[in-house]
Amino acid sequence: MKFPRHLLSIGDLSRESATALLDTAAELARISDGQIKKLPTLRGRTVVNLFFEDSTRTRISFETAAKRLSADVINFVAKGSSVSKGESLKDTALTLQAMGADAVIIRHHASGAPQRLADAGWIAGPVINAGDGTHEHPTQALLDAFTIRHHLAKDRGTLDGLEIAIVGDILHSRVARSNIFLLSMLGAKVTVIAPATLLPVGIESWPCSISYDLDDSIEKFDAIMALRIQRERMEQAFFPSEREYSRHYGLNGDRLSRLKSGAILLHPGPMNRGVEIDAKSADSVRSVIVDQVTNGVFVRMAVLYLLLSGSPANLAEEVKG
Repeated sequence: MKFPRHLLSIGDLSRESATALLDTAAELARISDGQIKKLPTLRGRTVVNLFFEDSTRTRISFETAAKRLSADVINFVAKGSSVSKGESLKDTALTLQAMGADAVIIRHHASGAPQRLADAGWIAGPVINAGDGTHEHPTQALLDAFTIRHHLAKDRGTLDGLEIAIVGDILHSRVARSNIFLLSMLGAKVTVIAPATLLPVGIESWPCSISYDLDDSIEKFDAIMALRIQRERMEQAFFPSEREYSRHYGLNGDRLSRLKSGAILLHPGPMNRGVEIDAKSADSVRSVIVDQVTNGVFVRMAVLYLLLSGSPANLAEEVKG
């Protein structure tokens, strides 16, 4: 099976390659639970975290994943760097390449920046999108799919037929876009639920159903993902108030009581507790939010492993030898 050279979008993956990636992450998770915590796969390779936007969860997750594969990691943060003095993306990339970067993980405020980096050929190795503007965040979608599969479909290894709701700020969410395309590719039925003002133009053509009322169908979902209200991307009022938003779209104890048995709650973080999800729901037995963080390391290990070392078949041989 051929894996893409870069991971810029969920569109770079087929159902077969996405499933193989999740299977590889599952094997890496199994290994990590044993005595072997580290693999020598990327020894001597240098992985760069190139972050033009603030992040804690994603950057540390990628750093941990790379180090568990024995790579050297350089964390490049735009604030306080030459970028803050006006250096271009091209010159930054060429500098990193000159320093021997074997792969670059980029988070950028501009949609399309990772694609530009990959297409221009400034970096010789793989480029991995860690979130670009309101476009995509493919590894977040992969770790969400991994978490859902682990909790709801571990035995059959497929998401076929699962009903999944994504609730909240779809308009500004790169996580929502990546999840809609990945989860539907893997066989789930995705419904987005939000006020009309928080839905992007053209969403009718995306592989999902649209609802404006969370209470109308909450009982049917196997998994519900709440999205953060992205205040930093909002230049106008998209709803009357946070209290009003929470009343119509927030996950709370009353709504949890109506969920089907075994249904789970997800959130990509960071959470606005009391807005899109209350504390009781976030900390309930249905919540797999902490699991998402743990699984993010395994999924990102799998991404680095497959993009930099090739076939998932090599993993078994490497563990043995």
